[in-house]
Amino acid sequence: MSIAKLPAILLLADGTVFYGKAAGKIGTTTGEICFNTGMTGYQEIFTDPSYFGQIMVTTNAHIGNYGINSEEVESNKIQIAGLVCKNYNVAYSRKQATESIQDYFTEQNIVSISDIDTRQLVRHIRDKGAMNAIISSETLDIEELKKKLAEVPSMDGLELSSQVSTTEVYNFGDENAAHRLAVLDLGVKKNILRNFDDRDVYAQVFPAKTTFKEMEAFNPDGYFISNGPGDPSAMPYAVETVKEILASDKPMFGICLGHQLLALANDIPTKKMFNGHRGLNHPVKNVIKNHCEVTSQNHGFGVVPEAVRASDKVEITHVNLNDQSIEGIRVKGKKAFSVQYHPESSPGPHDSRYLFDDFIEMMKK
Repeated sequence: MSIAKLPAILLLADGTVFYGKAAGKIGTTTGEICFNTGMTGYQEIFTDPSYFGQIMVTTNAHIGNYGINSEEVESNKIQIAGLVCKNYNVAYSRKQATESIQDYFTEQNIVSISDIDTRQLVRHIRDKGAMNAIISSETLDIEELKKKLAEVPSMDGLELSSQVSTTEVYNFGDENAAHRLAVLDLGVKKNILRNFDDRDVYAQVFPAKTTFKEMEAFNPDGYFISNGPGDPSAMPYAVETVKEILASDKPMFGICLGHQLLALANDIPTKKMFNGHRGLNHPVKNVIKNHCEVTSQNHGFGVVPEAVRASDKVEITHVNLNDQSIEGIRVKGKKAFSVQYHPESSPGPHDSRYLFDDFIEMMKK
C-alpha cells in the first residue's frame, strides 16, 4: 500500500478531530498548531528555526509541487514538528529540484497529514486561537491520542532558542569586509546572514547563551539579535545580554524574537498572541517615513502595545495596519532598533530590505 492511501488523524487540544491521509514518515508527532498564508516558500517555512516545535498548516492548496532544492533552506534541517496540508504533491516539476517532498520528509523523520480541509481548519484556529495538536498515522485510537496530547507543554512559558541555536561559534562572510558584526543566534535564518554578507559585513555567530563579554572579544562594530522560537519572557539570559549591549552604546538591530527581547530589556512586557502573524502579505506602516511596506511575518508572541505607548524609553517606528500591533521600535538616546517582521524574507517581499542598510549606516558612524 502506498503511503498516500494510509489513514491519519489530526487531533486538536479542544477535541476537534480531522481525518486525512498519511504524508512523510509513518508515526506520531505533537506541537502547537499554527498556519501560514504564504503562496510559495514552503521549504523556507519548513527550515525556519522560529517554527521549531510547531505543527504547520499551509493554506496554499498545493505543497511539494516544485520539489526540494538543497540550497533553499534557512537552517541545516527541517524545524517544524509536522505538516498539515490539502494536496501533498510527491511528483514535482522543476529543474533545480533535487528530490521530492516525500523523500525529504522521510529522510528527516517528519510526520505529516494531507487531504485535510485546511480552510475549515484555519477558520477553526482563527476562532479558537492557537493550541496544541497531535498528528498520527500509526495510532488511530482517539482516546490514546488525547492522553499523549495532554502531556505536551504549552508554548506559553517555553524556552526553545537554546535548542535550535548553534552549539559552536562560527564565522560568515569575508573576514576582510568593512564591518564586523556579532550575531546572537537564537534561531537565526541563513538569509539574514546572507543579507549582511551582501553589505560587506563579516559576522561571527554565537550560541544563544553567550555572554556579552565573550561577544565583545570579537571587537564588533555592532550587534544583531536574531529571530527564534519560544516565549521571550522565558529567556532572562538573553534579556540580560541585550541590556549589556545597550549599556555599551554600540549599534544593535533585532528581528522578530530580537524585537521582543529589546522591548523586555526596556521594561516592556510581551504576550502570547491569540493566533500570531504568519504569512507573506502583512501591511506595516513606517510611521517615521510615512510609507507602507508589505512584509513577511512569523511570530506567535508580541510586545504589549499599551506598554510601548506608555514607555519613555522607546519610540514606535512601525505599526501593523491590520491590527495596530507594534511592529518596530527604537531606543531613545541609543543606536538600537528592532522590527517584528522579517526584512530578509526569501521568498517574500523585499520592501523592508532598507533596514539592513540603515543598520550598516549606523555602524559606519
